[in-house]
Order: sequence, then structure tokens, then C-alpha cells
Amino acid sequence: MRTENVLDHYAGKRILITGGSGCIGSNLVKTLLKAESEPERIVVIDDLSASYEWNLPKDPRVYFVKGSILDEERMKRAFSFKPHYVFHLAAHFANQNSVDHPETDLMVNALGTLKVLEYANLVGVERFVFASSGCSVYGNKAPMPLREDFVSLRLDTPYQINKLVGELYCNYFHDYYGLPVAIARYFNVYGPGEVPGKYRNVIPNFIWWALHKQPLPITGTGEETRDFTFVEDIVDGTLRMGVVKEAVGEAINLASETETRVIDLANWINELAGNDAGIVFKPRRDWDKVVKRRASIDKARKLLGYEPKTDIKTGLKKTYEWIVGNKDKIEVSVGF
Repeated sequence: MRTENVLDHYAGKRILITGGSGCIGSNLVKTLLKAESEPERIVVIDDLSASYEWNLPKDPRVYFVKGSILDEERMKRAFSFKPHYVFHLAAHFANQNSVDHPETDLMVNALGTLKVLEYANLVGVERFVFASSGCSVYGNKAPMPLREDFVSLRLDTPYQINKLVGELYCNYFHDYYGLPVAIARYFNVYGPGEVPGKYRNVIPNFIWWALHKQPLPITGTGEETRDFTFVEDIVDGTLRMGVVKEAVGEAINLASETETRVIDLANWINELAGNDAGIVFKPRRDWDKVVKRRASIDKARKLLGYEPKTDIKTGLKKTYEWIVGNKDKIEVSVGF
């Protein structure tokens, strides 16, 4: 199925995106708005704890609710539009953040997910897509490439634990209530729309430090690998999960299926930015026990027709250009 045909399914529909001001959510909104067959309404609920309203397009079809998914009043307002589709992206983000604030992580990522599922079930949505994390649920001893039929109960951070809890609640609502749930397991998403800052991902932070001629800190040896996936590919896979009937009741990896060494990533970003400050090595974080990561996307190919299109160097260039183009907003928002 071509992307254009996927978007046709959302024509005239009401869509709710939790956490919609973030990298994935804002790109999801922009993609839906660009479609020839436009949705009736896109509702975004976001407390802006890890994102910024300026990241969302200004469009009369986008209705923004500022608030937490734990806030009943805000949730009632968001669901009052009776969405046909819910994309649940809101999360207390980042492993280190969850280690530092485990109770907040539990409330947002476990209880918050339960609340969104309850509201979605009450209004009878056509599809509920949950943003899980392939970097979480497989644990640190899973065989590579990581496949959907392997899940670990020995996880390393509260974020990983509560992403798995979210999946279990999704399975419960599907099995008990018949809620049409699909679980997307994202891998190391990056791209335009993600700002640098504390607890943020390595790519925007590397770009920001490189722009300011600082050495890029690598926690470990640099030989560690990750499956970095460009946000436009993630959006394409996510939209497919919203409409492909075979995705209901399934957990599906959305990834690039490519390993990238962190030291190569740092060198490429320094080259993009003309940064001569180089690299510094720091001790690996206590919770970070995964040395290599690469997903299998065989299931996504078979069920969704998903195929990532953006290689890492092309994606880095687009991300770099976005951060440079929004440098002033980022400086004001993040307080650098």
C-alpha cells in the first residue's frame, strides 16, 4: 500500500494524538495535514513537559489541549471530539529520567496509558495505536535481530518496565473489551522536531554540542550500536498501523534494520557541523547494558508493507538543518 493510499483512510476522520507536540507527534500532524484527503479534525493533548507548542503547525484543523493525560478535565475535553483514531505517544520520556524520577514514570507511562485506553474504549475508537519501545521491552540479553516474539521480564529502567506495562494493558483491552489496539515498537527515533536538552536523545544533543564547538561525549567505547530510525519512516509505519486490519492485536517493530556505531554517528555530526573539538569518552551509564541493537522488521514488511526509506546520513543532514533553522527558538525554549 502506498503512503498516499494509507492517508486516504484518514479523510474526514477525527484523530487524537497524545504527546502530539513532540518529534513523532508533530511530524504525524504535519503528514496528515499535507494529505489531499484531509482529516476533519486533529486534536493534540500535550503538557509540554518535553516539547513545545511552536513545534505544531498553526492550522484551524488542529485543536491543542495543554495538559497531562492524568488530568481528567483535559482528557474529557480532548475526547469530547469523539476521535475515530487515537495515537498514544505521550510518555514520561527517557531511561535516565525514569531512573531519576521513577514514581513520575509510573504515573504517566502506566496509569496514564490506562486512562487513555479507558477513554478510547468509552468513545469506541476505530483504532488505538500505542507507542511502545523496542529499545525497552526486549531487555539486554535478547538475541539479534530483535523479533517481536521475544520479550524480557528482566528490564533495566522504570521507563522500560512501564512501556511493557503499557503493552500489557493494551493486550488486556483488546482481549477483554475487543478494543482494536495495535502496538508500535519504535527504535531510536530521530529527526526534525526533536530539540536537544537534558534527558533528550543522543542525535539532537550531539548536533547542538557540535554547533557550539564542544567535544561530543560518548558514554562507553563508541563501538556500541543502535538502530536509529528517521521520524518520517516512523510516521509512515505508525499511520499504516492505524488502518491495516492485520495490525490489530499485534506488536510490530518499526525500525531501520541497520546498526550504526555511536562513534561513527559522532564523527559524521562533527563533520556536518565543521566541529574540530572531537570526541571525549565517559563511563557507560549504570543502567545501560545493551552493547548492540538491531531490529527485525520482517513482520512490519509482511503485515504493513512498511519499508524504511531514509538512510542515516540523509536523516542526519535533515535533522541538522532543522536544528540550525530553529536555533533561536531552541535557545529560548531550552534555556541554553
